[in-house]
Amino acid sequence: MRTAMALGLSQLINWGVSFYLLGAFGPAMVKDLGWSGQQVFAGLSVAMVVMGLVSPFTGGLVERCGGRAVLRFGTLLNAVSCMLLASSWPSLPIYYLIWMLFGVGMRLSLYDALFAVLAGLAGERARGTMVRITLLGGLSSTVFWPLGSGLQDLIGWRHGLMVYAALCLVSVTLLYVLPAGAAMLKAELGDSHATPQRAASVFNQWLFGLGVTLVGVLSAGLAPQLPDLLTSLGAPIGLVALWGIGQTCARMTQSLLGESITALSLNVWVGISLPLCFAIGLLSQGRVLLAGLFVFGYGALNGLSTLLRASLPFELFAPDQYARLTGKLVAPAFILSAFAPWLFAAVRDHSGDRTLLWMALGIGLCSLMVAIALKAVGGIDHGPTTKE
Repeated sequence: MRTAMALGLSQLINWGVSFYLLGAFGPAMVKDLGWSGQQVFAGLSVAMVVMGLVSPFTGGLVERCGGRAVLRFGTLLNAVSCMLLASSWPSLPIYYLIWMLFGVGMRLSLYDALFAVLAGLAGERARGTMVRITLLGGLSSTVFWPLGSGLQDLIGWRHGLMVYAALCLVSVTLLYVLPAGAAMLKAELGDSHATPQRAASVFNQWLFGLGVTLVGVLSAGLAPQLPDLLTSLGAPIGLVALWGIGQTCARMTQSLLGESITALSLNVWVGISLPLCFAIGLLSQGRVLLAGLFVFGYGALNGLSTLLRASLPFELFAPDQYARLTGKLVAPAFILSAFAPWLFAAVRDHSGDRTLLWMALGIGLCSLMVAIALKAVGGIDHGPTTKE
């Protein structure tokens, strides 16, 4: 439990200082630097392209250098990126170069890298630990959006980024628990080689990658826009905290459910709920209750999607394939999702909030179809099972 708490807090910090950075500081950066919203939010797109390019190599890097070293290095890169972003002069090329560095740091420090480490240590038995880690990590937006806003008002966004860099150093110290946690996991959960091995179907891989991409596009596109979108819907900005609360509540429910529902079945339910959630968003203009339900609901679904991204491979692939296969399969998701912040900002600027929500609803329907297809074929072609 101590290990899950430390790693969860580390993830809360790493997500807050990177992925959710523009949600807190983006509007102030637009005003101060004199760039358009599309140009500023494109920084996250650049980072995600880099995440996709380095993703296929991450599994091998974890195997060669060790999980703690990779996670620490990624967190330090996040700290350096925050400091460089705070001290940069108004130059778009330099701004995007800094976000390229951010992309490497994010890929080596966020959930995908950490879960690959845990899967290598404990196989499918690491799923419970992953859920506990995300209970804290899911509160990142709830903590860092208000924190960033408060820092911006108090000391300005540049000094706020220096505070973010200092928090990254705190995150580095939390990662020292990983070796002791690794030994504890192996002792408590048993040897990962005791888990039945499955051959990975190419069609399963394709469907998994497509599903991750669709959900990633939604998450990457909406997260930076959500605080301002909520305000334009006529709801108080404080309701944005429901996003993180929804993530944590959903993950806590999943933790209580345990293995009573398979990841493939849960994936279908999430697919059904996504279009319904955005339909509520379309109806929420001027209705605070519906707006709160929309933010809470989408936060909950986003939280479950993160867990599914970690747990679906256990039902589709062999544990010893986890790090390398997921690293390869999520690479297109990062690259295609990289254009989501720019695309969502452009759609909202030119066509308004309702068009943005309609687009999100359409992506949700596509995600549902992929989830149904994966459920239909996911449990069929696993190949022979053996024990080593």
